[in-house]
Amino acid sequence: MPAPVTLPEDDLLFRLLRQIDVAPEGSQRVTAQALGVSLGKLNALLRAVTEAGFVQINDSDSPDRRQKVSYTLTPRGAAHKSRLVDTFLARKLNEYNALHAELTGKALSSKLSKNRTTTMAAPLHAPIPELYVSYDSAQKLKVEAAELPSWDLTARQVCDLELLMNGGFNPLKGFMGEDDYNGVVEDMRTTDGTLWPMPITLDVSEAFAGDVEPGQDIALRDAEGVILAILSISDKWTPNKAVEAAKVYGADDIAHPAVNYLHNVAGPIYLGGAITGIQQPVHYDFRARRDTPNELRAYFRKLGWRKIVAFQTRNPLHRAHQELTFRAAKEAQANLLIHPVVGMTKPGDVDHFTRVRCYEAVLDQYPAATTSMSLLNLAMRMAGPREAVWHGLIRKNHGCTHFIVGRDHAGPGKNSAGEDFYGPYDAQDLFREHQEEMGIEMVDFKHMVYVQERAQYEPNDEIEDRDNVTILNISGTELRRRLREGLEIPEWFSFPQVVKELRRTSPPRSQQGFTVFFTGLSGSGKSTIANAIMVKLMEQGGRPVTLLDGDLVRKNLSSELGFSKEHRDLNIRRIGYVASEITKNGGIAICAPIAPYTATRRAVREEIEQFGAFVETHVATSLEECERRDRKGLYKLAREGKIKEFTGISDPYEAPTNAELVVDTEGMDVDYCAQQVLLKLESMGLIKA
Repeated sequence: MPAPVTLPEDDLLFRLLRQIDVAPEGSQRVTAQALGVSLGKLNALLRAVTEAGFVQINDSDSPDRRQKVSYTLTPRGAAHKSRLVDTFLARKLNEYNALHAELTGKALSSKLSKNRTTTMAAPLHAPIPELYVSYDSAQKLKVEAAELPSWDLTARQVCDLELLMNGGFNPLKGFMGEDDYNGVVEDMRTTDGTLWPMPITLDVSEAFAGDVEPGQDIALRDAEGVILAILSISDKWTPNKAVEAAKVYGADDIAHPAVNYLHNVAGPIYLGGAITGIQQPVHYDFRARRDTPNELRAYFRKLGWRKIVAFQTRNPLHRAHQELTFRAAKEAQANLLIHPVVGMTKPGDVDHFTRVRCYEAVLDQYPAATTSMSLLNLAMRMAGPREAVWHGLIRKNHGCTHFIVGRDHAGPGKNSAGEDFYGPYDAQDLFREHQEEMGIEMVDFKHMVYVQERAQYEPNDEIEDRDNVTILNISGTELRRRLREGLEIPEWFSFPQVVKELRRTSPPRSQQGFTVFFTGLSGSGKSTIANAIMVKLMEQGGRPVTLLDGDLVRKNLSSELGFSKEHRDLNIRRIGYVASEITKNGGIAICAPIAPYTATRRAVREEIEQFGAFVETHVATSLEECERRDRKGLYKLAREGKIKEFTGISDPYEAPTNAELVVDTEGMDVDYCAQQVLLKLESMGLIKA
């Protein structure tokens, strides 16, 4: 049995791994001198770290014949080096504290403790740790990673990985393991007591999880197949998603977009482990506006900004936001960072391209000497109070000292019972409870409204003479209605430049593309009504009309698919993708599949509503009537067991509960049913009367 590997003490191990990382082609003599050890001692150290799997031996390209080999960090070595950074910094901090106390007679207050997020008492806006290896090591790791099992990251996972690697999620060193995950879900703390409110996990499919185990490295790739990082797997487990939903989001209710994502989009297995960053994701849009935490910290140092208040937003900036941010900067006596999210936000939000153009259009309304704007590639969860704390920690990592938390911060709207998921000031209460530990101060603001007589915005709760003044406000719903119907948006509410940008991407509904999505049992009459609607809309003219009938799609787009639940879902998602492209480009898509599953229809709705209206039409013909009409004899074969997983017989049909229109074709002719659809489209402003 081989003797166990004896590694050097952490300080020497850290310096050795760091030296190999920064100078992979350095000779042994240079490395020994940098460490202050003999060549013999260095050889013993190199053997130990190689046997431990931290370092890999390569043939040397050095012109020095005596240098026959070179050493590079493995992904495991790079991850261990990153962990040792914190240990090294913590020790140096304690040494500094002791020296400070000796010279001044006073101890510093930033003492490390189990129940305190560790914020180093370093010079203001000093760099924070990142998870990237050096450029030379990254090039070599790319070659090695090409041979590893690969996971193609989802859009949300790419956002999370980027903020892990660049320090935005500091002090996390990778995707959470099971113990940290459980601690965060239960009480917002990792196993070492660090405050962190949001689970950061890598969810994968059962098939992929079955091929990997803890102790293994995998490559993490973006949608184009580019290797971004290596994950050294430490944990693999099946989470209790109902508990996660209840604890993190307040309720296991799929009306919450993150809960719906958790149950119907995210993979069933979680992987955790340290990350070795190879390269950051590539963004082709607004590059000059994208800054890492250390880039922002360097910018603040250069300008001499010592107090910075961050403003979080996922919406266009209107005049109320301007007033709110002016007041926040004045109250905190701080510079202002407008820090909008351009990753994933709430389904149905204005796309980030339009929003950034709106931000840039009004940036000159702010004093250039005291205001800056940067984009944050964050995947929001809309988790209300927990999200506010999370946002604060992220902004602290970006060098901010203050953070604006407004009314219903990161709230997702109504739950299944029609009530708000969170109270209007729950987020402020939770942030206030933890702000001292977080090391970033909250600037809280109430709901801002316009007082006509004074021609200014004021906090709604602070207007004492409200019976003698006219209070004006336009909600997000009302703004969308005015855009949809081409109505005036007053200048007291928004800037003309912002309204112009919004109208470019949100013209009146009668000029937008839209999708009519019929769903119902086989034989319910979906295809017949869809054909009639297609002809009537083509008769009106003005926009191209495309029919995506279930049978036609099966023949031309999904001919290789069977009728398992997985394949039926895939077929509906293909229909949804094509319909979203038609809608985005100003056309009308008419879809007529069975689409039996609520979650799949919701996913299609969210994809299409980014670009235009989604009109779900439930053709609610009874099962008995559908069987009576069955010309192909499919229901008979299904009842005899000759057709498996047949909707309505051996597989369920989940009827819509909130469809825009319900049509029952029993005893009704096709013209009447089609007219009901047309009247609905007229009432929604999608076609002109």
